[in-house]
Amino acid sequence: MYTLPVGYFKFHKDAFINYQLNRWYSLGFTCKEDIEKVGKEIKTFEDYVRGFIRLGDEALAEKRIRNAAFYYRAAEFLVDPEDKQKLALYNKFLELFYQGFVEDGIEQHKVAYAGGFLPVMRLAPKGGATKGTLLAFGGFDSFIEDFYCMWAFFAEAGYEVLAFEGPGQGGALRTYGLPFDHDWEKPVAAVLDHFKVRDAALLGVSMGGYWGIRAAAFEKRITRVIAFPPVYDWMEMAGGFNRELVDLLMKARGLMNWMVKMKMSNGKLRHTIKQTLYLTKKSEPIEAVEWMLGMNKDHLHSRLVTQDVLLAGGEHDAFQPPMLMEKQRKALVNAKSVTVRIFTKAEHADQHCQIGNIGLALQVMSDWLNTK
Repeated sequence: MYTLPVGYFKFHKDAFINYQLNRWYSLGFTCKEDIEKVGKEIKTFEDYVRGFIRLGDEALAEKRIRNAAFYYRAAEFLVDPEDKQKLALYNKFLELFYQGFVEDGIEQHKVAYAGGFLPVMRLAPKGGATKGTLLAFGGFDSFIEDFYCMWAFFAEAGYEVLAFEGPGQGGALRTYGLPFDHDWEKPVAAVLDHFKVRDAALLGVSMGGYWGIRAAAFEKRITRVIAFPPVYDWMEMAGGFNRELVDLLMKARGLMNWMVKMKMSNGKLRHTIKQTLYLTKKSEPIEAVEWMLGMNKDHLHSRLVTQDVLLAGGEHDAFQPPMLMEKQRKALVNAKSVTVRIFTKAEHADQHCQIGNIGLALQVMSDWLNTK
């Protein structure tokens, strides 16, 4: 089992960049000194990319393979989808990742899906008798390798871990050309079928918390589900007037498309829109907005969830705040049980996906699974 750092640090004055820097550190396979150094140099997204590539090159020269892998991954994260560096960095990350963890006995599989394949990482349970199967995945533009510290934790705790990339993620998109699809019960069923699993717990990380609830609504081989954290419906954070305004603007497609393009002068929004179009294989900015709005409470079908559910999140989560967690809790009217765990700043775990104290979150999840 890997020891994960504790603490959410001020690596950068910009909240978004600071979160990303803390993310790579908190996941356990980077050096704090390196993150501090690159944080001082970043003024633009281009600085961020150049800085992490340089860290990767330095780590590789010093044969710090795991560090190098995650520095190249960190760089890839903010590379423009149209830049050829993006795929090159992805391939470099994968090569170094599996080289760096070669002694861990990671199995790589691929599951046939929609004319392509879903990459799957299988970890055998450590120690004695298995506690069962844990199906796991990340969110948005994540790779299964990003969260290896989590998968390794559960394998050490006695679970067979099947971590996979769904359509639009990692190699499912980059290698096999599969664009995103919110109907996550379909890739979940494909993985369960391939490995002949009849009963599994499910862990969805970040936006994966939404897809995990959706999958559980339709796939009853999932018996326990952890949304880490839930999304529910982003428009629920907007007032009634704003929701009506968005509905109206979405019908005026030309105007809405122009408005989104104008707002893409903001670097963070531009990254989000372009990355969404890349993952969905779409072209117009309004299509990225439609994809985001597609993650809504009606599509979720919370009433169909009959399993035990753990909703876990941070009190200061800037991406999926506690307000949405509470709405999700109330919507799970037919769940066998619903447990809510909100992590705090005092625990160094109040940020999105408990960056700052992932180890605590993993222990809470493990304890909950043991009780169910």
